[in-house]
Amino acid sequence: MTTTRTTTRRPTGTTTAYTARPITPAVLRSLRATDDAGRPLRPFTDEEGGAPLRCCLRRSEPGERIALVSYAPLRRWAAETGADPGAYDEQGPVFIHAEECPGPAPDPALPFTNAHRVLRRYSADGRILGGRLTADDFPSALTEAFTDPEVALVHVRAVEYGCFLYEVRRG
Repeated sequence: MTTTRTTTRRPTGTTTAYTARPITPAVLRSLRATDDAGRPLRPFTDEEGGAPLRCCLRRSEPGERIALVSYAPLRRWAAETGADPGAYDEQGPVFIHAEECPGPAPDPALPFTNAHRVLRRYSADGRILGGRLTADDFPSALTEAFTDPEVALVHVRAVEYGCFLYEVRRG
């Protein structure tokens, strides 16, 4: 799986790399058959472009075939790790390519950070540990999120619709 990384400096001078995790190819295959709300794929041609694609972590181009599907990121993560997100198991809309794509291009910058974002922190057992609204200093907010040793992963979400953009895991 290709991921998008950024490196930030911690106050101690050590360097930490954070990786934006797209929706995995196996999960994408599943979502293209039936999404996490049980609906079949309904592809369409994106005439305008600009949709944030969670399969390749870039914005869509005009004329691309995409789909809006329901995705439950914590449920998928819990199935992989054995965590129990309980009431935090939510599903929401995400855009993906309607057909398989090559995934993200190697890029040192984290995607979709040029706007207000919410960083939601979760523990290894699936509990929410808090959130933070950020606009100007995304790398510092991400570094701050991981200063709490209980944080196992962070969800990056859009403010305007609350949509899941991608996940960043510890390590």
